[in-house]
Amino acid sequence: MGDFLERARRIADEVFFPAANAVDASGEVPPGHFDLLAEEGFYGLAAPAEVGGPGLELPEIVAVLETLAGGCLSTTFTWMQHHGVVLSLASTPNTDLRDQHLAAALKGETRFGVAFAGAIPPVPRLRAERVDGGFRLHGEAPFVSGWGAVDLLQVSARDGDQVINGLVEPAAGRTLLVEGLDLVAAQATSTVRLEFDGYELPSSQVVSEITHEQMLAGQVVGSRLNGCVACGLTGRIIRLLGDTEQAAKLRAELDDVRRRLDAGMADLELLYPARAAASELAHRAAGVLVTATGSTSVLRANHPQRLARESVFTLIAASRPQTKAALLDLLVR
Repeated sequence: MGDFLERARRIADEVFFPAANAVDASGEVPPGHFDLLAEEGFYGLAAPAEVGGPGLELPEIVAVLETLAGGCLSTTFTWMQHHGVVLSLASTPNTDLRDQHLAAALKGETRFGVAFAGAIPPVPRLRAERVDGGFRLHGEAPFVSGWGAVDLLQVSARDGDQVINGLVEPAAGRTLLVEGLDLVAAQATSTVRLEFDGYELPSSQVVSEITHEQMLAGQVVGSRLNGCVACGLTGRIIRLLGDTEQAAKLRAELDDVRRRLDAGMADLELLYPARAAASELAHRAAGVLVTATGSTSVLRANHPQRLARESVFTLIAASRPQTKAALLDLLVR
């Protein structure tokens, strides 16, 4: 653990954070950011030891994610998507697919994104029609990050109560339309909306078929890890505030939020409000930093304005209806 966390701190402080404003201004993550994560072994971070990963425990992974998110939100948020696919490949019954991609995924030689939001709602936004030889996909994946930066996407679509998870090439075509999205923060995540119009997904590219209930249960770990983005942002803000009373109070609140997020792993009804608390704290901490810094906070060359906009991003990124409701209660009190 110590080695990964130490390297994460070095990358965040010496590479990611100094470049974060430039990344934000350009709307593009430098390929060197992702290459560095690959060189340092971070693409295999979440993989279990039995498939060639480091076999880290969840608290160890959380610490690394927070650290990197505090360096550059756009880089970390895009790279984070990769790990869900690594875990899918590690457990897939499609051994040919695992043999083809897992080793390269662990090294970051093949980089993955995900598009699962269309399969989550009770009425799915992305459907899978079962046909000879595989499936046809119809509908939309509303927010897909990493377009142009990933080699393959794991797309989730619904066939009744079944969720079909499959790998697709991230390339526009007659049956896959791509709409770029203009974000007020984290534009460098290269987030797009995808429209599938009879897109053919062959059975050979299907990673898994699970029930909708199983998919939602699997989202618990993902929700905990997504909380790292808000916590990492707050942690960086606390460091920028220095040795102040405000920083001390925010640090105590951040420690409490982390405890609540961990407790939510055993009780989903606790996880939703904990996720909300993490985002609300990041949003409020950014306001503290802007106020404490003064008028120079609104200059684009300075960090506070970017962190304030990124805190807004954490309010809605990877959210769920229950998290949204809890967050609204916190914001209007």
